[in-house]
Amino acid sequence: MNYIQTEIDGVWVIEPKVFFDARGYFMEAFKEEEFRNQVGEVHFIQDNESQSSFGVLRGLHYQRGEYSQAKLVRVIKGRVLDVAVDLRFSSPTFGKYVSVELSEENKRQFFIPRGFAHGFLVLSEYAIFTYKVDNVYAPLHEASIRYDDETIGIDWPIAPDSLVLSVKDEQAVSFKDAEYFK
Repeated sequence: MNYIQTEIDGVWVIEPKVFFDARGYFMEAFKEEEFRNQVGEVHFIQDNESQSSFGVLRGLHYQRGEYSQAKLVRVIKGRVLDVAVDLRFSSPTFGKYVSVELSEENKRQFFIPRGFAHGFLVLSEYAIFTYKVDNVYAPLHEASIRYDDETIGIDWPIAPDSLVLSVKDEQAVSFKDAEYFK
């Protein structure tokens, strides 16, 4: 696998080696020792999967405090723009974001450490999105920041009137009102 450090410390794009032949393809999606040597110690405890249609924007989500989560995400079917926003108050990249296109074609993965808000936008007819997490889901510690917050300034490639949002994401707080990580 090829591990690419993004412009935000701790956030990685991971490109697997894919072997194609007449039967299809084979790839290793995760190797614990290699991941640990490149990224660091992360103990994933759960795998999640979602399916979403074109224009669905999920995020920007995070869990506060001891319930924060690191995530290793990828797309099995379709194409998404995936975004991580640095909420680590003492970080030199606090409030900045990094984005990457994940697709069934490029098979890239995106590692988002604890201390970040995360979101993605479906760019294909539909997408199957899967991710590993290193902590349990704790609804009482869940938080959301507005996807269109002007302070963050994410450049989403779909017109706002084409977006499909949950009520939770429509009612998310601004970046300035969010709870940050110390």
